[in-house]
Amino acid sequence: MEKGQFMRAGWKTRQVVAAAFGLATLLIAQAPARAKDGASWLDRPLAGWNKAAAALPQAPHVTERRDAVEKRCRLTSRRSTAAERAVDAAGWIAYLNYDQPLVREDLEIVAGMSAADGMCRPEAYNLFVFVSGRFAGVLSPTVMTSRLDGSSGAVRILSPDTLSAEFARYNEGDALCCPSSRVSVRYRIDRSSGRPVVEPIEIRTTRGG
Repeated sequence: MEKGQFMRAGWKTRQVVAAAFGLATLLIAQAPARAKDGASWLDRPLAGWNKAAAALPQAPHVTERRDAVEKRCRLTSRRSTAAERAVDAAGWIAYLNYDQPLVREDLEIVAGMSAADGMCRPEAYNLFVFVSGRFAGVLSPTVMTSRLDGSSGAVRILSPDTLSAEFARYNEGDALCCPSSRVSVRYRIDRSSGRPVVEPIEIRTTRGG
């Protein structure tokens, strides 16, 4: 092969590789998030991850600084209650889940985020449960990101000792707007030790499958 032909062939090869890489990057960016082994905690038998008297987890380190997120999204971390102040002090931006306070008798649930996407939807967030102002656990064993697999939806306090949370389930090919199904996890507050702790007790599909 002559030098000119070789160079043209090499150029075409590089174009194909670049196009393939770009397509792969796009597909990866659009794919729903899953755990590293391909499975979510929602796919496994429920097992308690909260411990009595455990410390409230610190917000994870993210690329964008907290003050930059607050400025960009015009957010102010909530500090109205002892629970909100505790979430804020741990480095999270405390906010209301779906703009609604979740309080019933001595039970309070506070949402906390450490990042936000381009539309200011919560990223790297969790939901923190407090009983009489004391931290009792989180509703997800891993931090969540809006519109990805395992992200939370509606949370309901059913009684002072029971609550439920909905989570989105995405299958391969689902648009980010539209998860194939949703599951509901039911929790109870175990107060038997004198140090209340949140325990998951039931999971069921509420839509799709």
